[in-house]
Amino acid sequence: MTNTVTLIGNLVEDPELRFTQSGIAMAKIRVAVNRRWRDQANEWQEETSYFGGTLWREAAEHASESLTKGTRIIVTGSLEQRSWDTPEGEKRSVVELRIDEIGPSLRWASASVTKAARTGGGDFGGGSDGGGLPAAPVAREDFGPDEAPF
Repeated sequence: MTNTVTLIGNLVEDPELRFTQSGIAMAKIRVAVNRRWRDQANEWQEETSYFGGTLWREAAEHASESLTKGTRIIVTGSLEQRSWDTPEGEKRSVVELRIDEIGPSLRWASASVTKAARTGGGDFGGGSDGGGLPAAPVAREDFGPDEAPF
């Protein structure tokens, strides 16, 4: 069963771009999501939750080039729980966001979009297996003569 979540919030820090030993780009992000409501006394209350997530490959590079601390973003992906033991033997667990899509929110800002150059063959950047990994190759004949394959 797949879970899907959409978060709208602000980047806590610039995306942290790293590369795996095999050269694959990955970026870690942290987003602050605010919730505001009126309590029984009709007073405004506010609560902030923080979520961490990971982007892979071109999406990681594009996010690190385009998004900065404080940017209001929209993120979609799935939640994953990860558990481990500390060196002291304590059990730890965290829920993280496996990011499929990310972009700036245009509610209170504008953005200039620059289409990235295509690299490699087959994957036009339009699909994902849910983890930021390339989807199966898309054949050009799957699109009409006036349609772009993305």
